Amino acid sequence: MFDVVLEFLSGGGMTRLSTGALVLVGLALTQVTIAGVTIYLHRHQAHRALDLHPVVSHFFRFWLWMTTGMVTREWVAVHRKHHAKCETVEDPHSPRILGIRTVLWRGAELYRREAEKEQTLAHYGHLTPDDWLERHLYARFPILGVTLLLGLNITLFGIAGLVLWAVQMLWIPFWAAGVINGVGHWWGYRNYETLDAARNITPLGILIGGEELHSNHHAFPASARFSSKWWEFDLGWAYIRLLALLGLAQVKKVAPCRPVILERKETIDQDTVRAVVLSRMYVMASYAREVIRPVLRQERRAADGSCRWLLRRARGLLTREAALIDAAARGRLERVLERFNNLRVVYQYRQQLQSVWARQAVNQEQLLKALQEWCQQAEATGITALQEFSQRLRGYSLQAA
Repeated sequence: MFDVVLEFLSGGGMTRLSTGALVLVGLALTQVTIAGVTIYLHRHQAHRALDLHPVVSHFFRFWLWMTTGMVTREWVAVHRKHHAKCETVEDPHSPRILGIRTVLWRGAELYRREAEKEQTLAHYGHLTPDDWLERHLYARFPILGVTLLLGLNITLFGIAGLVLWAVQMLWIPFWAAGVINGVGHWWGYRNYETLDAARNITPLGILIGGEELHSNHHAFPASARFSSKWWEFDLGWAYIRLLALLGLAQVKKVAPCRPVILERKETIDQDTVRAVVLSRMYVMASYAREVIRPVLRQERRAADGSCRWLLRRARGLLTREAALIDAAARGRLERVLERFNNLRVVYQYRQQLQSVWARQAVNQEQLLKALQEWCQQAEATGITALQEFSQRLRGYSLQAA
């Protein structure tokens, strides 16, 4: 009997797959898990960016119970708190506060610690599954699922199934809790200057189902699509489009590819205000591209060698969110702004423009007046790039021509 068991384990279990085939199986299984996290937990449950057919929703819930032991309410609550308290001491996993090494290597531990707080679950865990299965199986016995998976893996793949199980157990804690929550707030590029430090790790969101486009997500958290530029690819969005074609998903909201700008519109009205506020991430990205960078190039062409070096170092600081600039960098920025008047002017107007939508709590008439005044003053500066940007801003609209 022992010989039979030994032969079963060493021979690859019931399937007797080759090493190459086992690797492919492992990649396929972890991709299903990643799809469950990004589609079901993240975009569907946490942000309500899409609706899923009950069969698809429950499949992902069951699959994640088997492959991660995660409880929907806990994951959603921790993630929502991350968005609400991002880069503060209350953020469950900010590398800016806790350090990149802590979040990268202990991300799963930080998640579990926050998930144990009843106050977090009560405040941020609303509208998550609360049926009989959730209360009596998934949430009550999260370890049971991963234990069953271990037995199933060994039965199907023999001793190699144990290795496959270990990979499955480590995949999401490392890639999602570690890499996305850690590196995704530490290193990469940004299309939009959000108040947090989120970054796009790569324009090809393949390894983690599109979660690599983390800065885009923080700019438009309610969007079911994480890609923003034409050259970015979001695998999770491709899965969602396939589910939608099959009638198994319905997209509720996506970030617009670009704002509507009417060339002949010159009057700033309530439609302009609403369009500018709605498209504020695009507005600020356009301001950096169309105002700050051209003015910076002009200053560099006119400056001597030492000043050119100073201006090069200040390029990123001129468009970076002020709250993310440390003391040393702030000193460099202030030296540049003191020396170059046009840069100081366009930098100040950037901050003033941000303050327009920071007044959303006031009435629409005050918002309209603030935007009108900003455009009038910007066009009176005599700085060509700023004047042209202000004139384009007048054309923003919620209605296509």
